[in-house]
Amino acid sequence: MMVQAEPGGIPDADERLEAEERIVRGRFWSKLRANLHRLPFLDHLLAAYFCALDPATPARAKAVLLGALAYFILPFDAVPDILLVAGFTDDAAVLMAALRTVQVNLRPHHYERARVVLEAEREAADAAAA
Repeated sequence: MMVQAEPGGIPDADERLEAEERIVRGRFWSKLRANLHRLPFLDHLLAAYFCALDPATPARAKAVLLGALAYFILPFDAVPDILLVAGFTDDAAVLMAALRTVQVNLRPHHYERARVVLEAEREAADAAAA
């Protein structure tokens, strides 16, 4: 997605942040659902998602988290996700680095919401498969 540039040619930070948030909101859930039973770091991924969308999270932390979430979602990355064993190792590394960078902004309620949603998503996927 292209972000409209300011007259000087560079989009401002708020516009870039809004564009990344739109991308993440639009593609996150389908990617997560497609990998529910393959990824051990989904609780951290969901906590990052909820923290990034939390109005109380500072813009800098949102930018870091949205960048990591976009890396997970977008089809191009260092190690292709179709590789069964190693495909998501780079995604996990990027996510963990982002979480360490903004750890003071991650609250227990982000992880609790992640746990509840992840449990519900797994139950729905199991019921659909049965």
